[in-house]
Order: sequence, then structure tokens, then C-alpha cells
Amino acid sequence: MNNNRPGAPPSSGSRASASPTPAIIRLLINYHKWRQECPEISANLRPSSIIGLLKNNYHAVLRSTDAAGSRVLIYRIGQWNPKEFSAYEVFRVSLITSELIVQESETQRNGIKAIFDLQGWCFSHAFQVTPSLAKKISCVLTDSFPLKVRGIHFINEPRFFRPVFTMIKPLLPEKIKQRIHFHSSSYMTSLAQFFPQSILPLDLGGSGPSVDELCEEWTQHILQAEGYLQSLCVDLAGNSSQS
Repeated sequence: MNNNRPGAPPSSGSRASASPTPAIIRLLINYHKWRQECPEISANLRPSSIIGLLKNNYHAVLRSTDAAGSRVLIYRIGQWNPKEFSAYEVFRVSLITSELIVQESETQRNGIKAIFDLQGWCFSHAFQVTPSLAKKISCVLTDSFPLKVRGIHFINEPRFFRPVFTMIKPLLPEKIKQRIHFHSSSYMTSLAQFFPQSILPLDLGGSGPSVDELCEEWTQHILQAEGYLQSLCVDLAGNSSQS
């Protein structure tokens, strides 16, 4: 298990030095196509476009990988105000983080796992998740980004979250469905079956820093990568996108 404290942002245009496999090349082609087809999410990867979410401690990345070498991401739905940010902007947070951690060769090999804290999930959140958005998200989870999703964990999920998940589930491949876990309010015990307690935040039953501290740390990392992320906003015509 590696201690992967956020470091300096990658230099513009950098990728892991190893030669890409045909599968990775195919994923990169799919991702490039996906970005063209989903400008509402991907055209503006500047941190300033979602600074309110970041400053509200919505998202964090654990300092250390898990026992399998996977990066572990945390999302706190209760920190998302759907009156201020659309679901497209919320998903942009994930895209920004993915663009940064895909630079890590170990993460390319071992993938990512995500913990979604659904405390505070309400109908105004549910109404944002349209079938169109669900399809776009499923494309990224399946064959349009060179990061493997090794696990998706939901905690504090309310009963009325299930109908929304039911809409998304048929769009997912079997291997992703098998990697989805529901922990409800008993996550303090059950998360420890999947992640070392030493890397989990105190709030999630571990011995690591609080989620708030990790959110603030990752926000600073994203802000430091402003220049690199801005370079990704250049469209095919060579012009900077301004969505």
C-alpha cells in the first residue's frame, strides 16, 4: 500500500511513460469522442467552473491507495446544492480528478474505487439524474476512460435512492454491477471489510484524517493543477473552450 499524498500537478500533456496497449488506445479514442459529444461536462475543466462544490468539501481522494493499489475517491452528496450546481457540473468534478490521477502509472494498472456518502440525498438530487445523464455516465464507467472502476460503495443511502439506481443499473456491464456495494448506515463496520482502516477517514470508521481535511487537501491539489486542466480545454480547432 503506497502513501500517495497529492504532489505537484502534472506538466501539460504528460502521461505515464509506458507504451499504451491497444486496449488503452481504444479507450483514449472512445474518451476523445465522448468529450466531443458531452461538452456540457467536459468542455470546461477549469477548477473555477466548480469552485463552489470544491470549497464546500464535496469531494476528496484518500492519501493512500488501498491494499490492491487502487485510488479511493469520496463524494458527499449532502454537500451538493442542486439549486446552485447541475448534475453535469457535479460529474465534472469526477472528470477533473480522473484527468489528474490517470497520470499515475500505478493507478492506470490498479484502477479506482469510489465511496458515495448519500447522507442528505433528496428528491431535488434525484430529479437531476436524467436518463440522458445516466447514459453518459455509464459510457465513462464502461469503455470511455482509461481508468478501471474496481469498486463503487454507497453509504447512508435512503430508501428512495434505489429507484434512481434502478434506472442506471441496466446501462452498466455485469462486471461493474458486481462491484457495487450498499452499506446503508452500518458502513463503520462494513467498509472495513473492503478497505484498510488505516487509510479510511475517522468519519468512516478509520484512523486517517477527517473527510473535511482530505477534501480541503484535494481541493488545493486541483487548484494547483489549474494550468494543466486549462490545457485540456482546448478543442479540436485549437481554441480554448469557454463553456
